[in-house]
Amino acid sequence: MVNAGRICCIAAPFLLSIGVLVCVVLLFVAGASSGDKGLNDLYFLKIDLTNLTLGSSANLLSDIDGANTTILGGALQAAKQSLGMKDYYTIYLRSYCSWNGNDVYANCTDPKAYFWFNPIEIWGLNSTGVAVDDYLPKSFRDGLDTYHAASKAVFILYAGALAASCVTIVVGLSAVFSRWGSFFTAFFAAAMALFVIGGSTTATAVYIVLKTALNHTLKKDYGVKSTIGTKSLAVTWIGAAFAVAAGFFWLLSVCCCSGRSPYNPGSKEARRTRAEKTPYTYERVGSPYLGPSDNQAVPLTHLGPGRHGGGYAPPHPQGSAYEPFRPQGV
Repeated sequence: MVNAGRICCIAAPFLLSIGVLVCVVLLFVAGASSGDKGLNDLYFLKIDLTNLTLGSSANLLSDIDGANTTILGGALQAAKQSLGMKDYYTIYLRSYCSWNGNDVYANCTDPKAYFWFNPIEIWGLNSTGVAVDDYLPKSFRDGLDTYHAASKAVFILYAGALAASCVTIVVGLSAVFSRWGSFFTAFFAAAMALFVIGGSTTATAVYIVLKTALNHTLKKDYGVKSTIGTKSLAVTWIGAAFAVAAGFFWLLSVCCCSGRSPYNPGSKEARRTRAEKTPYTYERVGSPYLGPSDNQAVPLTHLGPGRHGGGYAPPHPQGSAYEPFRPQGV
């Protein structure tokens, strides 16, 4: 029989582990389908090109004829006018979405592992006839390279968090019956917490780096604005908080709330209960010949000559004699 107190004890970490799983799954499915505004709001970064202009402070580079041209700005203008560059781009864990005007989240790519958003390739800047890679500012290249390298780690950490949360929930079912179940579950819960915290920290840092690189290069000179997705960061950090709390309560359930019922035949509580209820000792039963026993509640009738007027009174027995016994509860 399962102890009801044990169920209550593991209910909190079990529900928290489910909460972690939900948060991670939301990040995985965000951006997977076009037009789903609820899930697609969970982007890590949004790029707004509606105000794309060629500012006077753009980086001017000299071509082989000595004329001043804006290489990067010209490539952006050409991509916007003839290569189908969209007004908005939102970046997710495994994909990106793009659209024009009010057609929100109209075009979302198929999700894939180790995804990273390469603006040079996605915007088709190298297809404008100029090798734009050669003219990118160093800060932009460094930020893009950092994001590219870290995006793999972000995916691995979130994939690990997804797997660890699933295992924690499955193994956590065994914790209903025994503290040993909580003991093993606590290990997976610790791994879950490490993966979620690592993924949240890395994702937050890497997308801040990418936003800074894009804004530093494109915002002032070309009017391209990048913003961090606060909803996705809220989801991932809520998941991290759930993971830490779940790990703590799983560990606490190892020390508290035994899973055995006091009526389990093999438990110490059951043996103690039987000891309290099983008669192991006896007390003497009162007799009209031997007199009342100790703690006799009702005195027995005395059969003697004084009450029966000359009747025969048996002699008082000497020594030991047969004594009936009755059980006495401990």
